[in-house]
Amino acid sequence: MAELSSLLTCPECGHAALEEMPTDSCMFFYQCEGCGVVLRPLPGDCCVFCSYGTVPCPPIQDGKECCS
Repeated sequence: MAELSSLLTCPECGHAALEEMPTDSCMFFYQCEGCGVVLRPLPGDCCVFCSYGTVPCPPIQDGKECCS
């Protein structure tokens, strides 16, 4: 069973927030509560959780393609 919480950390200001990951959609954008920058996935990653989170998104955890 996939873990559904991930600590997202902003690369701009270092602000971290524990967020619940959706199981039915990808999260391509996330606005940092600390500095307001809008995070987008890094090249090669499918979502902001895979790029900036402590836990990858549920599909990746389950060995599937993200958002398929």
